[in-house]
Amino acid sequence: MAENAKITEVVDTKSVDRLAGLLGNFDENLNFLTRALDVGAYVEGVKIRLTGEREAVRIGVKALNALLKMIDAGEVIDEGRLLYVVELAREGKEEQIATLGEGVVAITARGKQIKCKTVGQKVYVDAIKKNAVTFGIGPAGTGKTYLAVCMAVAAFKSKQIEKIVLTRPAVEAGEKLGFLPGDLQEKVDPYLRPLYDALQEMLGLETYGKLMERGAIEVAPLAYMRGRTLSNAFIILDEAQNTTREQMKMFLTRMGEGSKTVVTGDITQIDLDGKESGLVHAAKILGGVEGIGVCKLTAKDVVRHPLVMRIVRAYEKAAEADTREKAPKE
Repeated sequence: MAENAKITEVVDTKSVDRLAGLLGNFDENLNFLTRALDVGAYVEGVKIRLTGEREAVRIGVKALNALLKMIDAGEVIDEGRLLYVVELAREGKEEQIATLGEGVVAITARGKQIKCKTVGQKVYVDAIKKNAVTFGIGPAGTGKTYLAVCMAVAAFKSKQIEKIVLTRPAVEAGEKLGFLPGDLQEKVDPYLRPLYDALQEMLGLETYGKLMERGAIEVAPLAYMRGRTLSNAFIILDEAQNTTREQMKMFLTRMGEGSKTVVTGDITQIDLDGKESGLVHAAKILGGVEGIGVCKLTAKDVVRHPLVMRIVRAYEKAAEADTREKAPKE
């Protein structure tokens, strides 16, 4: 039979609740699936019948079965989750979805369980657990900073570490913060707001404030790390693409006994005026070193609004086109 022949396959959701979770409000999830794969979809009792070209229907069946496993694990299906699962199904990797509900990364102050939402995020979290130093490299919205903070709070609560240290290069201020008003904390605040937000969600405002007061949480610009040794600490360097090679080496050599370090950054957003990024250089030379993990997240791991994934993909395609145009002609 021709590969593009029309076929029909049926997915049995086995219950009204599972069907409802799969369909979404006003069948929006099913409608999105039909547009994404160009297939017909019809609900018959608690079964879904897909009709269309052979390959598209098979991808749709794989995606629906994977989504049902997510529903069984307590996940809420939205457009972003559906888009991600369809992409995995296209690549024949939909079985990896089953690993996402295997563990809780952390629990927020309000009792919400934080779980990995993509396979890439699970690889990243597992690398943080396994290694003393982990690099999380990827575009905006992949959760690399948020998950690092979650892991830091979980380690602090379980008394694996005594202190959380957050730092970031203040490139916009040239690491010279003197012209900004206020004390050091107020000068650094604008650069570390994403880290603060994540900490406050994980700990609650009151606990967060007390830990800051007693120094169990420390926030400082990267320049203030020089000359220190940080022991029994969970150290996060955010926006690391804006470090120089010298700054990165200085930072990585601050780690003392009993500490864990996570370095996050997006190498498509380097603001160093032509200098080589310390993040790019470190990931290149340290990837094979024992105890160091390098995780590269992609547009597929974007967990913000689905439009963010499309925006990231558009920029990636534009960058690839630019590279091809600049390549020397044979």
